[in-house]
Amino acid sequence: MTVVAAIVRGPGTNRDDDVADALRLAGAAPRTVLINDLLAHPDVLDDAQMLVVAGGFSFADALGAGRLLALELTIGLGDALTRFVDSGRPVIGICNGFQALVSTGLLPGSGSTAALGANDSGRFECRWVRLAAKSQRCIWTRELTEDIDCPIAHGEGRFTCDDATLEALDANDQIALTYVGTNPNGSRGDIAGITDHTGLVLGLMPHPENHIVPRQHPLFTRGNNSGLGLTLFQHGVAYAASALQSPYSPYQHSGASL
Repeated sequence: MTVVAAIVRGPGTNRDDDVADALRLAGAAPRTVLINDLLAHPDVLDDAQMLVVAGGFSFADALGAGRLLALELTIGLGDALTRFVDSGRPVIGICNGFQALVSTGLLPGSGSTAALGANDSGRFECRWVRLAAKSQRCIWTRELTEDIDCPIAHGEGRFTCDDATLEALDANDQIALTYVGTNPNGSRGDIAGITDHTGLVLGLMPHPENHIVPRQHPLFTRGNNSGLGLTLFQHGVAYAASALQSPYSPYQHSGASL
């Protein structure tokens, strides 16, 4: 059975098509759903085995990066997102989606101890970065053996937290991805992505969906053969497919259409 991946899109989201391409190459069937449609029909999540909150500038980041989208998800869906994760289904939030997942509380940082703040440079950063997988807890990264190259495009991507939170994230194996070489935004611990306590939810600032084929790298014509961001999606889809095929799968299918 094909893994169905729901892609949540809000006003201003601009990377949903890129995510859909990545999911198709990874073997999933992407279904984009507008946030208003999702709020009106939250049961569409029942037919999805994965959830992606795509990047962009939802609601033009009018009240801060990802905050209005997070409010829509939190108030409109209630406990549906928590039930989604509790049923064993993976979730990924990319860039603006990461910011939204932190604000919803699905990822560490919804309180005052951690947040995504303005880049140290004080400006929007758009460049290519290299990522190393760190977490064995996170189902998206635990089998990654090669560094990933992909771009960033954000003004508020600096992961901030106090010492106790950083130590707890490290001790609990919840630091999923770190920047290698250059830290583009000043994130504590070079953190590029984190996972929740289940390892099912991943949030990251860089855009792995923009390096899913080698020719997308700016140095491709010079022989660059760096790691593809596609591998993240492949691992997420493989996990969802394995869980779907299990006789003990907790997924419930309502027949709702994405």
